Amino acid sequence: MNSNLNYAALVLAADRTANDPIALKAQVPCKAFAPIDGKPMIIRVLDTLIASPTVKSITLCGPPQALLPECPELNERILHGQIGWITNQNSPSLSAAKGLEQLDPDIPVLLTTADHALLTPEIVEYFLKSASDNEYDATVGAINYEIIHAAFPESKRTVIRLQDGKYCGCNLFAFKPRGRLLVSYWQKAEAQRKRPWKLISQTIGWQAVFKYLLGFLTLNQALSHIEKQIGLSVKIATLPFPEAGVDVDTVSDLMFVEALLKKKAENT
Repeated sequence: MNSNLNYAALVLAADRTANDPIALKAQVPCKAFAPIDGKPMIIRVLDTLIASPTVKSITLCGPPQALLPECPELNERILHGQIGWITNQNSPSLSAAKGLEQLDPDIPVLLTTADHALLTPEIVEYFLKSASDNEYDATVGAINYEIIHAAFPESKRTVIRLQDGKYCGCNLFAFKPRGRLLVSYWQKAEAQRKRPWKLISQTIGWQAVFKYLLGFLTLNQALSHIEKQIGLSVKIATLPFPEAGVDVDTVSDLMFVEALLKKKAENT
């Protein structure tokens, strides 16, 4: 394992659709600016990445340039060169592909999202230490749903149910130079992210779908199918932190995360 790798962070920060419900609820021009306990989500994510020793540079993909003055703290960081900014594309996967094109092709990349409001330096460093394994081209963060449910039983997450457990994504991806090819595969899967069986059928084939529906598909089998499809070695890094599996995807998520952070602040 090479634990000395430094990473460039790429943060996807544009809304998926117009009139995002979270932005409307918070009365801000885009979801990433929604304040949680007084601080915009995007600033929380940036502060976490800045505090993570393994992250050496940060680039935002989105939100649109015209909106940046609406978040003065973010705009100031961009204007002073503390973080980079590029315009977003029409979907997260296209934005990720565009962002990767702008970064040094020889530097490993951490990809995450602006709505990962509970992200901490501890989570980032744990994930990147796992991702630095020389055997793998790319690493995808995941968490056993039972860990999330035990800590936050009221939080509703998208779950992929496999024979060896229920798993949730963490919006954490790491790419070695060759592993960046995984993003083109992501474009194929993006439209089905909330429909696990369609996601599996379009990305790893119908044989895997039948196993999935019958409860026979394991995480390692799913990973093996993916590796055969794309010709890359991919690692699943299962994380022990319940916060890693909670992003702000809905208005109820926003309210839940805000209550959680307020309670945490009161106890410190």
